[in-house]
Amino acid sequence: MVENKFNNYLGQAKILVIDDEPDTLEIIRRQLENDYEIDTALSAKIAFEKLNQNKYHIVFTDVVMPDIDGFEITKKIKKQWPIISIVMISGKASVEMAVQAMKLGVEEFIEKPIEDLDLLKLIIEKILKSKWQAEEINRLHRLLAQGFDRTNIIGNSLAIQQVMEKVKRIAVLETTILISGETGVGKELFAELIYKNSKRKDKKFVIVNCGSLPETLLESMLFGHKKGAFTDAVRDKIGYFQEADGGTLFLDEITETSQAFQIKLLRALEKGVIRKVGDDKDIEVDVRIIAASNQSFEEEVEKGNFREDLYYRLNVITIHIPPLRERIEDIKLLANTFVRTFTEKYKKTNLIISEPAMSILLTREWKGNVRELKNAIEHAVALSGHDKIVPEDLPDHIYQSSDFLNTPIFNILQLPFPIAKNKFEKIYIEELLNKTNGDVTKAAEISKIKRQKLYEKFKKLDIDPKQFRIK
Repeated sequence: MVENKFNNYLGQAKILVIDDEPDTLEIIRRQLENDYEIDTALSAKIAFEKLNQNKYHIVFTDVVMPDIDGFEITKKIKKQWPIISIVMISGKASVEMAVQAMKLGVEEFIEKPIEDLDLLKLIIEKILKSKWQAEEINRLHRLLAQGFDRTNIIGNSLAIQQVMEKVKRIAVLETTILISGETGVGKELFAELIYKNSKRKDKKFVIVNCGSLPETLLESMLFGHKKGAFTDAVRDKIGYFQEADGGTLFLDEITETSQAFQIKLLRALEKGVIRKVGDDKDIEVDVRIIAASNQSFEEEVEKGNFREDLYYRLNVITIHIPPLRERIEDIKLLANTFVRTFTEKYKKTNLIISEPAMSILLTREWKGNVRELKNAIEHAVALSGHDKIVPEDLPDHIYQSSDFLNTPIFNILQLPFPIAKNKFEKIYIEELLNKTNGDVTKAAEISKIKRQKLYEKFKKLDIDPKQFRIK
């Protein structure tokens, strides 16, 4: 469904190409006209006439033009039509030119002659996907702003907003819900979110971690027991089902339960009654069940570990919580939120995450997801002895295994050479300054770059060595 929405968006995209070379315009038009609506302009004057008459998603512009250059064209477009994405084309590309273009808000920089047409299409699709995601996020934000309590859920990524939209739609229903997702993604938080936005929000929300309770205790804890039912049963006790009566019961790690227990749970769901351990009378209960597991329900059914009939009884609606590696854009927001939480806990002030440390956070796979990130930030805040969290403050297994130059987010092989070279230089110099605590002399010695040349690179790459000095 999401893919279909994006494909529809792609089909409606409109692109304007500005270049004073008719051959370049013709090459681009021929390659793209089957997929997108393409307009061309041989001059800036013609381009602005078309911009005033049409709505474009992307503008390609040459740098060298007869009337005004591509930089001036970019400035005017960004001022009047800020949502238009711009790709700059040049036959005489340089690092300085690429940096200047990026500072003006240019999305990509392509060198002439344009020979890699697959790369051209890839760039267009990447830009359009980013635009579509931004529009989807805004749409979902507006939808969720209408009487929806999203307390404790941190994230603005499209992946998390789509989950939130589904939660809003199903929260008011009375159906059972299955939540799937890896360890640490926040399944309990989403279960609570469903409860808070349901018709049962004024009743109890009871959480049971089935995996943490021994089999002998689980039945008694959920259904209750009669006095004398077993050795330690010295009095009657109600279980979690009765405690949650009228409200919501969240059964986490439900795939960890035994077949015998699953039969009793199935009966409770189908008939709306429970029976205490040691009792022969049924007790009616009105409970909404939300169940979760970090295992695949389908695989557990196939292995014979989870009853198929119980699975189908629970699986009225399923919500999958995406892992952190699929919502990288949320990491910075999550990390900064956790820093604020733990600076308060550990009585520290004005603590921020340094760029090198944030680079490590952004490029880690996070197999433990949000929980692992939260623990890493607490460790860093607790140990930090200065006003910035630096890589060395992070847990050893994270800091020592970091290799962010080789991760997808920094895959420079996907970039045009001028931008790739510039990005590599910036990463290299920032890591160098981090290692030397902002000491330019030491950085010059290690890199074999003269101090004066380093300062030139600082200016070109917008790097302030003072930011790397530990106070």
